[in-house]
Amino acid sequence: MSKHVPWNKGKIVGAKPPLRPKHVWSIRTKLQVEGRTRDLAIFNVAIDSKLRGCDVVALKVEDLAPGGYSADRATVRQKKTGRPVKFELTESTRQAIDDYLRLTGKRSGEYLFTGRRPSGHMTTRQDARLLSRWLADIGLDPHFFGTHSLRRTKATLIYRRTGKLRAVQLLLGHTKIESTVRYLGIEVDDALAIAEQVDV
Repeated sequence: MSKHVPWNKGKIVGAKPPLRPKHVWSIRTKLQVEGRTRDLAIFNVAIDSKLRGCDVVALKVEDLAPGGYSADRATVRQKKTGRPVKFELTESTRQAIDDYLRLTGKRSGEYLFTGRRPSGHMTTRQDARLLSRWLADIGLDPHFFGTHSLRRTKATLIYRRTGKLRAVQLLLGHTKIESTVRYLGIEVDDALAIAEQVDV
């Protein structure tokens, strides 16, 4: 009788950690220096929007650039929950989107990030492969991170800087605060932060 091998044997499972600010800047700088306009736009949008990978790849031009130029804020309906979520686009992200739109000549009605098939959008798998390449390029092990790391990056930073859980809940589009607590791994992080401040 053949022995059943678990699907996750040898794989790293569990929540993927967010990127640190220094990692974000390293990837951003590398993509800028190498002139990878599309990759820079995808990376910046993923960080700013805090959207799941499936929502990032399905974005249309008018979602972020309704008048042909990127907007300060956007609202996107999430595929998983069907609920709209709002997010801001930073100056560097707006610049990256505008550069990308200028380069590609994309118009309203088209997918922002197209894949191999010109009419369809990039797949989540293509998105994950890109991320692996970016991580490897700056010396990080791609196995430790995933596209969800990008969704968590800004949310985690906002929580650490403000301590405002409700704000993060709204930004991620979570219906329950418990989901946000679990998502950020707050109890453990907070306990460790408190412990670090106590000398014996």
